[in-house]
Amino acid sequence: MKLQRAQRRTPPESIIPLIDVVFFLLVFFMLIGRMDATAPFDVTPAVALTGQDMPGGGTTLAIGEAGQIALDGTAMTRPAVLDALRDGVVANPSRLIRVNAHHATPLADVLPLVAAVEAMGARDVVLVVTPDTP
Repeated sequence: MKLQRAQRRTPPESIIPLIDVVFFLLVFFMLIGRMDATAPFDVTPAVALTGQDMPGGGTTLAIGEAGQIALDGTAMTRPAVLDALRDGVVANPSRLIRVNAHHATPLADVLPLVAAVEAMGARDVVLVVTPDTP
């Protein structure tokens, strides 16, 4: 009696290479796709004006690295600064207000002050910046 070996079946195709291709496509489309929300209207960012002298006069609001605040060279608390600015803006809404913040100051310390000054009715709020030197 002669015993026969069972015939070997070919293994089914592996789907692992297909999974790799799907992940490569996913990464590819994530990299080339736009992930930010686009505005339904045209938005042109502001342009910094460098090489021009700062306008004279007005009030200077200085914000330190740790969030300290000074108004025209006098250190004050935030409520005192806002009260003083409110009095000045009510008296002269066209008065220039310069905001000079340390480069390491978190935006969370700068933007609420700028928004509060604009809400008071100030017409001209200037952020002081230093251009990069080539």
